Amino acid sequence: MKWKFLATAAAVTVTAGGLLVGCGSKSADSNAANAGNTTAGMAKTQVLNWSENGQDITTLDPSMATDVISGTMISNSQEGLYRLGKDSKVTPGIATGTTVSKDKKTYTFTLRKNAKWSNGDKVTAQDFVYGWRRTVNPKTASQYAYLYSGIKNADKITAGKASPSTLGIKADGKYKLTVTLEKPMQYFKLLMGFVVFFPQNQHAVQKYGKQYGTSASKMVYDGPFKMTGWKGTNSTWTLVRNTDYWDKKHVYLTKINDQVVKSTTTAFNLFQSGKLDAAVLSGQQVKNEKNNSKLVIRKSSRLNYLEFNQKKVKALANTKLRQAMSLTLDRKQLVNDVLGDGSVTPKGFATSGLAKDPTTGKDFATENTVADSVTQDNAKAKKLWQEGLKEVGKKSLTVTLTHDDTDQMKAISEYVQGQLEKELPGLKVNSVTVPYKTRIARETAGNFQLVISAWQADFSDPISDLGIMTSKNDYNFGKWTNSDYDSAISAANATTSTATRWEQLAKAEKIIGTDQGVAPLSQNVIAQMVNPKLKGLVYNTAGINYNFKGAYMAK
Repeated sequence: MKWKFLATAAAVTVTAGGLLVGCGSKSADSNAANAGNTTAGMAKTQVLNWSENGQDITTLDPSMATDVISGTMISNSQEGLYRLGKDSKVTPGIATGTTVSKDKKTYTFTLRKNAKWSNGDKVTAQDFVYGWRRTVNPKTASQYAYLYSGIKNADKITAGKASPSTLGIKADGKYKLTVTLEKPMQYFKLLMGFVVFFPQNQHAVQKYGKQYGTSASKMVYDGPFKMTGWKGTNSTWTLVRNTDYWDKKHVYLTKINDQVVKSTTTAFNLFQSGKLDAAVLSGQQVKNEKNNSKLVIRKSSRLNYLEFNQKKVKALANTKLRQAMSLTLDRKQLVNDVLGDGSVTPKGFATSGLAKDPTTGKDFATENTVADSVTQDNAKAKKLWQEGLKEVGKKSLTVTLTHDDTDQMKAISEYVQGQLEKELPGLKVNSVTVPYKTRIARETAGNFQLVISAWQADFSDPISDLGIMTSKNDYNFGKWTNSDYDSAISAANATTSTATRWEQLAKAEKIIGTDQGVAPLSQNVIAQMVNPKLKGLVYNTAGINYNFKGAYMAK
């Protein structure tokens, strides 16, 4: 969500079930959550005017969503076995009960009988079977199918070596679902709250065909809200309260009017005039409003990083050239002077605060940082640059840097371009600014040379970050390849030993840092002006950021 899903530090706690979960930041609007709300304290009109910071929806298809905005809209208008509540705690969704076998490889879910789709169909176990099989089917080409790894036969199916019908999921009647794993997965329940594991209505998929999920009207909904007004390309839409939702009595907002605002200046002005109830700020705006009680700083597990397309520009397969580019960048200057929005310097590819080593209790990213991969050393950069150019038989290099048209991404890009050209003789960087949706499309197609990319952890575990950089992962857009890295991730996924798993994840983090598979740039926060009347909004640092189910406007 990319997630991008394609948002930064998250404290880690352990639930009764032993799952690692990330804690959301404390903010003025998260105090009511989903319980304890009373109509006595609510405003007569329950309408929220929301804004997205320059990012459009790309799809409402749970199998195909890869960005944080699409994921947020899907998770608030559709629902899986669980929902993720405050501090990423698993809360009831379609499942009313869960039984886990002693070997932790078989999960049996009892489904509620009062859940229905917006087309009138009941939500049944078969909807999960159909949706999961559709997602792992190579013909669907879901970029998130890799998250099914660990479920029986998933890897064979995604590799085209087994039929989707052999996936470890079975409907025992309409309201009982059994999932079989190949090995215990300590983060399995967290995955069940993620959109790629949501049920799908076969009637709707077949009815809409290739148009499924491409607009609000080409989708059916089983969540707290229904989408309206999104036609596939427009930048405004509305979430309306779903009166058929099984828990509609705990859904208070009647409408959420959402719009994409690319300029943070415009967003702030709309907030000040009362036309928006929330607006994302950047840079100087954050400094100006630091004492404003309406400013909320939200931690995030999102990393911005420079990605090198080694297929498009063969010279970028040279480790020394990648290392040289990274060494020209002063991350402290970038986050403090260029961005100034509260972003923090990254420790590596895995984000700080995402998870703690279960043996040492130390932050994973801090414990396994490779200093040279995230620090500036211009002298060393020049030396490596010249050596790298000689190794690839070049005296100069011209590359194109692609980035979003949001204020933050433009600021990062300008800094990166300036530093690279200033410190590396013979390097010419041409900047290309495109809409967010276009950047995602170009990355997916491999149509870039350098790109300012972003990744947000899907759940609070290092594998959610590190897993995407294996050589065959669809999100490894630059096609960086390291066999030792692949082996470490495979070993981490294969072992049942917690200690061994974390050793292998640590090994992988150090490999990508040493080889400069990507160049980490900044770890995000979300600086947001929020109407103090907005209560009950749940925010989480990893996966789906915003859960509007229990949100409401106070008097």
